[in-house]
Amino acid sequence: MFLYNSLSRKKEKFAPLSPKQISLYTCGPTVYNFAHIGNFRTYIFEDILKRTLFLEGYKVSHVMNITDVGHLISDEDEGEDKIEVASKREKKSAGQIAEFYTKAFFDDFKKLNCLMPKLTPKATEHIKEMLELIKVLEEKGFTYKTEDGIYFDTSKFPSYCNLAGEKHIKGLKKGARIKFKTDKKNPTDFALWKFSPAGSKRQMEWQSPWGKGFPGWHLECSAMAMKYLGETIDFHCGGEDHIAVHHTNEIAQSEGATGKPFVKFWLHGKFLVLKGSAKMAKSQENFITVKTLIKKGYSPLAFRYLCLGAHYRTQLEFDWEALDFAQKSLSTLKEITGNLADKTDVVNKKADSFKSLNKHINDFKSALSDDLNTSKALAVLWRVLRSKEVSDAEKLLFASFADKILGLDITKPKKQQSIPPEVAELIRQREQARKNKDFKMSDEIRDKLLKQGILLKDTPIGTKVEIKNEK
Repeated sequence: MFLYNSLSRKKEKFAPLSPKQISLYTCGPTVYNFAHIGNFRTYIFEDILKRTLFLEGYKVSHVMNITDVGHLISDEDEGEDKIEVASKREKKSAGQIAEFYTKAFFDDFKKLNCLMPKLTPKATEHIKEMLELIKVLEEKGFTYKTEDGIYFDTSKFPSYCNLAGEKHIKGLKKGARIKFKTDKKNPTDFALWKFSPAGSKRQMEWQSPWGKGFPGWHLECSAMAMKYLGETIDFHCGGEDHIAVHHTNEIAQSEGATGKPFVKFWLHGKFLVLKGSAKMAKSQENFITVKTLIKKGYSPLAFRYLCLGAHYRTQLEFDWEALDFAQKSLSTLKEITGNLADKTDVVNKKADSFKSLNKHINDFKSALSDDLNTSKALAVLWRVLRSKEVSDAEKLLFASFADKILGLDITKPKKQQSIPPEVAELIRQREQARKNKDFKMSDEIRDKLLKQGILLKDTPIGTKVEIKNEK
């Protein structure tokens, strides 16, 4: 499996830190507003990574943080906290804002068929770990105090430029980041702990050895990643906008504290841009949500299909015409597999039990093993479904296999009619009889249900139930 590592700026062969066990940390939402589909493009690529790792036989410990404090309006550690701003805007408490938008995020996350992380820790619940990390950095001489907080001295971390590149960091120094108002020593220095503004009380503030305040945005990811996954982890993922500031600062504070490499592979997704416009961003108020897609009659999975049609490291231009095409393509896939399920009657088997599918399975896996090439994997799926040399049963089996990675629900059965409890029990008994290879009992139950007008069809993706005489 080869993946593009942002740290080395090249594709590298992946080998886990521990055999068959992967540690994956992905930057989660700042829960002050609805996440937009540009954000979700990143979460979809991360989901494909996780599913591909499962396909390769790995177990994955996935942690994704919830930023409910510390993310200021400016990446230069200035301005108000985004949660506090939303609290004033919506006249709700900071806790209510965070709870509402966290729920909204995961509702959309699930609608896009993204697999839930193992853990979703909140920044506000890990203040203790963050304070401990600052103390370690202070003891090692990486910190200094200004009038508004405790800062990390980037001049004392020689490899600070490694992830973003020295040329890029120099550009930041000459640009916006030099216009800071605090008495920082260097333009790239960043806040570990911000003091509460004098004369005002924040909703979210804590006591610390340095004064009452709140954590810097970058600190939470280092503290939580290392708490739950260890001092060195396999993967850390996010959007490309995190490279120059957020992830660069994570590396500095994590490696400054431990003296060990923080992350083996850094993966970053490119922006989703609106056609004829810039990247989608809440700050520019030019964003589209999953709820918007649904209101306009689109399936959230049509957007997922659109994302899979482009490589995660290429910029994706969004317009409604492109989404129309994605929705039609997804509908066609579902129609094909639905027709195959209707006319295919075989016992359950796995795709790899058909030797004739081996080449297609290998091609599908090879596409994903080549830096998550989902567009090529989709092409393999279409090729199999259109092939005259592949049987209907094999096509359905392959579609079911591919969909476990693509997550498009193309083989998910349509919602079935309600089944009476006594019928459901007979179906369960029949399934158990089939597992026990008691085909006589299996056939008897099937015939008994057929006399009641209930037809059971054994397809490669499960048993389909049709109630013929329901009044």
